[in-house]
Amino acid sequence: MQQFAGAFNMADNGAIYRKTLSFMTRSFEFSYPNDILNIVDAVERTNGVASKSNLNAMARIMKVYTFARLTDLYGDIPYSQAGKGYTAGIYRPKYDTQQAIYNDFFKELAEASAQLDPAKDRVPNEYFYKGNIPAWKKFANSLRLRLAMRLCKRDPEKAKAEIQAAYLAGVFTSNADICKTTHENVVNNYAPEFRANGISAAWNSKNEMGRVVNTFYNALNNDPRQTYLIRCYREFNPVAPTRYLEREDITAQIRAKGPLVPGLPGRTNSEDPIPVTTITLANGTSYTTRSIDMKPQLNHNLLRNDAPFLHITYSEVELLLADATQRFGLNLGGTAQEHYHRGVEAAMQHLSLYPSGPVVSAAEISTWRTANPLTAGRELEQINVQLYITLLLNGNETYANWRRSGFPALVPSPTSGSTSQTIPRRFEYPLVEKQQNTENVNAAITILGGDDWTKRVWWDL
Repeated sequence: MQQFAGAFNMADNGAIYRKTLSFMTRSFEFSYPNDILNIVDAVERTNGVASKSNLNAMARIMKVYTFARLTDLYGDIPYSQAGKGYTAGIYRPKYDTQQAIYNDFFKELAEASAQLDPAKDRVPNEYFYKGNIPAWKKFANSLRLRLAMRLCKRDPEKAKAEIQAAYLAGVFTSNADICKTTHENVVNNYAPEFRANGISAAWNSKNEMGRVVNTFYNALNNDPRQTYLIRCYREFNPVAPTRYLEREDITAQIRAKGPLVPGLPGRTNSEDPIPVTTITLANGTSYTTRSIDMKPQLNHNLLRNDAPFLHITYSEVELLLADATQRFGLNLGGTAQEHYHRGVEAAMQHLSLYPSGPVVSAAEISTWRTANPLTAGRELEQINVQLYITLLLNGNETYANWRRSGFPALVPSPTSGSTSQTIPRRFEYPLVEKQQNTENVNAAITILGGDDWTKRVWWDL
């Protein structure tokens, strides 16, 4: 999605579209025997149990959330029979069409939201809201809004009906509603309840950090977040953001020498060298930079082990409402302009949720709002470029919203080593499915027109 590149594994396996099946199939192969199996089991074990009515509703919501990530990546997937090996003996589940899956998503979210009742069972130990039932209702409805917007081109009438129903049922109304997972500042595999942010752990496990790509950098033009989010550090001082207390930020001195030079899509840190310069380090010594020092990175506070993962934000909700208002002319509590500005303001403010994260001042936000109204004819582009920014570090949603909206207008970055000359539109099915669930996966592949990553999932027009 051209937000980051530079580190070899980023460029080789993502930015230049070189097909690596072991990476592409990992979400499918890891999810079904783990989170899918467990959430299906949780729904079934609590179904119809009066003392676990709220727990059941929460599990239904999380079942939709979990399956949505998979179907948005792969298209048609096992759904209605998934996770039933232990209870029903179904070891080769059929593949449901994405259309049927989405229809069930909307039913499940509507019913689960209505089922939640503060007078019934308390669930105080769940991670997101500590049993706050009104917060869970907002989460369910906001998820329903997100998924309804996926259908804006494929089935506009269905999209409009679900958007309006989600809004009327009550979506997020402030940053206090954000659905997030908090993490501890530790990394281990033996105590899952204390595991670090998985994205941060992946970045920090490398001895080379990714760099900000010019597509993302330029999307932040005239935006105060460009300064707060994009920084330069002495690369080997040390490399990992987990060592944030030791890393030296040299951004101010690099900026004093001229504008920052972001990376290019699909390029490694060793390519496109930047002329070096001399700066003074914090200890007073003179230091001649290297090209890698001058290539801008993401603010390391967003990549700490204890950084939260933001599942759905108030900013995303407001920007989706802005899109729906502009696209369909719906009455959703404000004009497209009002939703747009509320969404961007919320995105700027939620950066402070990260430990020692950036705090964008009210004055900076006000200045941005005044200088950046929606422009006639470019409204959907502006709204969805802001979604591209606010979904930072949520790769699944960045990818899904780009496919849904077409914005930002990314220019493909293939090389001679690329498998595809265009940006892939989906992930391919695992080999294990083709070997062990042959009949069912082949039926899905036939509908798709071939199991190729350039094919499009049902809602992607």
